[in-house]
Amino acid sequence: MTDASALPGQPRGGVLSGPATARAVNVLAPNASAMTLDGTNTWIVSEPDSDLAVVVDPGPLDDGHLRRVVATAEQAGKRVALTLLTHGHPDHAEGAARFAELTRTRVRALDPALRLGDEGLAAGDVITTGGLELRVVPTPGHTADSLSFHLPADGAVLTGDTVLGRGTTVVAHPDGRLGDYLDSLRRLRSLSVDDGVHTVLPGHGPVLEDAQGVVEYYLAHRANRLAQVETAVEDGYRTPAQVVAHVYADVDRSLWPAAELSVRAQMDYLEEHGLI
Repeated sequence: MTDASALPGQPRGGVLSGPATARAVNVLAPNASAMTLDGTNTWIVSEPDSDLAVVVDPGPLDDGHLRRVVATAEQAGKRVALTLLTHGHPDHAEGAARFAELTRTRVRALDPALRLGDEGLAAGDVITTGGLELRVVPTPGHTADSLSFHLPADGAVLTGDTVLGRGTTVVAHPDGRLGDYLDSLRRLRSLSVDDGVHTVLPGHGPVLEDAQGVVEYYLAHRANRLAQVETAVEDGYRTPAQVVAHVYADVDRSLWPAAELSVRAQMDYLEEHGLI
């Protein structure tokens, strides 16, 4: 058995659903797959002494899951007062409109198409529902609309799909861009180095106890993959599919379509910088 403390980010063992920090509780959606890992993490975030809660990423359109999120909040003596989205992929956002019906809440997101209500989200915004402080951190790259939420009181950051609890994420070309993603990882590293963030509350997979360690791992992984893609192109592998078959030969073939999206983003990045 591998020691979790030796893995990138020091993933926390045990059951994924339930309390993760003093202010964050996870309700795991029943949509496990190769792409979603154990399922989507739906986060209920609130001040311990408040009767109001914020929900981040209601998840898929699964009425049973959405009702479990409401029930979990209510069992803790809290009413869901606001819904936030890290980004618009269906496994995070498809259930948002139905969840808004169940809770009579607004939905705030970067993408106007995903909002329910007049307010969106932008860099520098601070959510203060029920005395909670959640700071909006722009982290594009996985998608153009990706956001993270800094929870200063717990030294934590909710990362959506920008950083996962296990493995690495996809730069979802053409919406996702590698240059943006690298900048976002550096922004998260700054939170860990300068702002006391030590815990990652990801959109999928276990909680990570070493925020700086996992971000450093992601940056090194991306640099390594980029070098491999550059070498593969120089060696005559010209199409994204050819590069995937060569560079990602050790990766489960069911993940190759997703890997191809990242390779397309990497090839665009190399072309933009005159490297291929």
